[in-house]
Amino acid sequence: MSSKPSSKLSFTKLPLSPAMLDNLDSLGYREMTAIQAASLPLALSGQDLIAQAETGSGKTAAFALPLLSHLNPRDFGTQALVLCPTRELATQVAQEIRRLARHQQNIKVVTLCGGQPIGPQIGSLEHGAHVVVGTPGRITDHLRKQTLSLERVAMLVLDEADRMLEMGFEEDLSRIVDRIPQSRQTLLFSATYPQDIERLSARFQRQAKRVAVSSQLTLDNIEERFFICSQSKRVEGLAKLLQHFRPSSAVIFCNTKQLVREVESFLQAEGLAALALHGDMEQRDRDQVLIQFKQQSCSLLVASDVAARGLDIDDLPAVINFELPRDPDTYVHRIGRTGRAGKEGLALNLFADNERYKLDRLAEALGRELSFESLEELSGAAESPAPAPFVTLCIAGGKKQKVRAGDILGALTGEAGIPAAAVGKISITDFQSYVAIAREQADAALGRLLNGRIKGRKFKVRRL
Repeated sequence: MSSKPSSKLSFTKLPLSPAMLDNLDSLGYREMTAIQAASLPLALSGQDLIAQAETGSGKTAAFALPLLSHLNPRDFGTQALVLCPTRELATQVAQEIRRLARHQQNIKVVTLCGGQPIGPQIGSLEHGAHVVVGTPGRITDHLRKQTLSLERVAMLVLDEADRMLEMGFEEDLSRIVDRIPQSRQTLLFSATYPQDIERLSARFQRQAKRVAVSSQLTLDNIEERFFICSQSKRVEGLAKLLQHFRPSSAVIFCNTKQLVREVESFLQAEGLAALALHGDMEQRDRDQVLIQFKQQSCSLLVASDVAARGLDIDDLPAVINFELPRDPDTYVHRIGRTGRAGKEGLALNLFADNERYKLDRLAEALGRELSFESLEELSGAAESPAPAPFVTLCIAGGKKQKVRAGDILGALTGEAGIPAAAVGKISITDFQSYVAIAREQADAALGRLLNGRIKGRKFKVRRL
């Protein structure tokens, strides 16, 4: 067995400190992904970069490692800025940077996003921040209030730049970049490469090198099935797919917010645990929906593309396209959320007869033939849908009240007497905590938490 491919992609080939290499190893980073291998040598050498890569390709480490390598821990001025299109993505990126920085002492990463009170963010910034991760709108708010200085930023990262342009953030981006020294290094990551990205690069970067990783690589473990279905019978077609394939959970993509709402209503009327995720929702509501989906108290997530950008779910069994997207890049981006980390994934696609051009365009982009089936050929009795395995309880106390996951687990399994096996994922935000409880134990857990204490204190608790 040859070890050459492995050593070629080893992080040890990069100019990284022994402490950083040890930390990477402890986090399970054994070999570089394709985008890491293509971009890290250039980024670590100080080169401006345009990198074309999908979510799930390991791109966060591709910019986080150069960012961390160049930080001065003794300087608490903001030295790196990462801009993301959504709060969900910004939160995930900040968490990953913190993990990758575990070997360095006192590296402070601050997240600045809309949909949250600005006061606590100002308080965090007053104590200094080496790295700021945020959305363009909220970063602009802080610049306007003069609560954030970008004068010492040496690295700027634009993550999912194509989505930031789609969401109308170009003016905000210009205002932000005008405040950053021209001597900075700029890394631009984008899943697609439209002309707008080329224009953005010309304005913000200097002699940027471009690297691209074939999206084909992300589809290897995914079974793709296409079903022709009349426009008027599409919701019934969706019900048939769910009855036949019976995924334990799935993300269902629609092209418009209106359709997201309609499909959610239909699935709920069918007795299925479905929730919507779209851009018109309040940030707090979007956060709660994502938490319920990750905690398996909601089985089906009906989403628009912008709302689901940056959505990172471990072990997602299936993605369903209620409609085929308008362009092939979006299709790859959607279905690339299943079949990750070597697991098998399933992508189910509905399309009407007058949408065959989308299938042809997709086949041409993927470089292979795509066959389709009739829904009538699928079996699947209309059984009663299985309820979601967990229920999410919301506790009115979070990080700001010093609540930790261990405190919640202790309160449930100690005095409350709930078996540890019945407690699922625990998510803690600044002011709320969410705990997944096995459905059959949910009422007992709610009653015990309402009548008991967490860390010696009483908190309001409700069932989502």
